[in-house]
Amino acid sequence: MAQDSFETLVEDFEFLDDWEDRYRMVIELGKTMTPLPDALKVPATKVEGCASQVWLHPQIEGGFFSFQGDSDAMIVRGLIAVLHKLYDGLPVAEVAAIDARTELGRLGLNEHLSAQRSNGLRAMVERIGQYAAAA
Repeated sequence: MAQDSFETLVEDFEFLDDWEDRYRMVIELGKTMTPLPDALKVPATKVEGCASQVWLHPQIEGGFFSFQGDSDAMIVRGLIAVLHKLYDGLPVAEVAAIDARTELGRLGLNEHLSAQRSNGLRAMVERIGQYAAAA
């Protein structure tokens, strides 16, 4: 079950007529994110498999999963923001139950991202799953 904030995003996307508007919305979401401090942009938080530079820093408090993230590409920052809406605040045990491909497909992301961006998004989802599994 996706977070309420993700469900709201899905509803917002339904009102947008074309992919360019959705693309702009993803970029705007990325602009609202707090940048990851440089001290956390280290090899341990870097996500391999992305065309852009991507860092994800997990946080698990009281059994709930959260993460901070950043990228040097605006669209990727937006994708991190989308993933944040999907996963942030979930009980750690529920993170693995999220079918990210299906959920992101509700936004139309699967058909509109380049192969490189799709691979990068998949790598971010895998990393989130690894973080949660290790908790």
